[in-house]
Amino acid sequence: MKKLFLILLISMANFLFAGNDPYIKISVAKDGSGDFTSIQKAINSIRDLGPAEALVFIKSGIYNEKVVIPSSKHKITLEGENKDNTVITNNDFSGKLDSFNEKMTTFNSYTFLVMGDDIKVSNLTIQNSSCNEGQAVSLHVEGDRFVIKNSNILGCQDTIYSATNHSRQYFENCYIEGTTDFIFGQATVVFKNCTIKSLADSYITAAATEAERHYGFVFFDCKLIAKEGITKVYLGRPWRPYAKTVFINTEMGNHIVPEGWNPWKGDKMFPDKEKTAYYAEFGSKGDGGNISKRVSWSHQLTKKDLKNYTLEKIFNDWNPNMSNK
Repeated sequence: MKKLFLILLISMANFLFAGNDPYIKISVAKDGSGDFTSIQKAINSIRDLGPAEALVFIKSGIYNEKVVIPSSKHKITLEGENKDNTVITNNDFSGKLDSFNEKMTTFNSYTFLVMGDDIKVSNLTIQNSSCNEGQAVSLHVEGDRFVIKNSNILGCQDTIYSATNHSRQYFENCYIEGTTDFIFGQATVVFKNCTIKSLADSYITAAATEAERHYGFVFFDCKLIAKEGITKVYLGRPWRPYAKTVFINTEMGNHIVPEGWNPWKGDKMFPDKEKTAYYAEFGSKGDGGNISKRVSWSHQLTKKDLKNYTLEKIFNDWNPNMSNK
């Protein structure tokens, strides 16, 4: 009996102190050499509300899928073999007819939808190949504590939908491209060391931060570039009245207009959003980083203000560089 108790105790200790090792590892490969040939089938196979991290390793290939991680799945890591050669792609867009012969909207046009909490993504390309047909989301995130690193997010209008008021999201070393409002939504999001490419004369961000939130979109050490011939791009415009967007130590190309921000006039429901939106910069550099002609209702942060822009403060004590809790 004592021996059995000791075995159980050791087993429990091994489980509790297993560190960050996933409790299950699954592989996906187009050629059939993995556990699954479909990313969605691999996700579906993972136990709902599993006990720890589940790792899905995706071998290089083009996966023509519309991928969903539902709210019943959490603590899943998707890791691609190579970010440029491991591609999830789809081409849905607002106005396209679905299988029920009904028109899609922006909010179900996604290629990849994340509703579960504690999802991590790395070394992948997520693409919506539809362009100039309507809003076409590549990555739509609703879950909390979402992390994506070393990945490409490609699209045109509405590339990234950082959705829901409760969601906290972290993007690091990512390449993001799009045309209009291609980073938009209500979530609290940090972009660190990301390259952001404008493909049209338009707007980069369209935050819809809710009034009680202290932070919306925060960019650290990013680089803003543009397709050749693009010369008139705004840092952002407020989708909703309390939009919050801040660029810190960001290199801005000459495609960024001198005024920087746009008030989104013509919205009859919210006519004076520049009075309540919070748009700010610190240490902007490059040809587009000249702040002398910025709109009067934007802000320039001081060094003292930067104390409020740490990951812990922005994310209310969550540190995305620590293991999932």
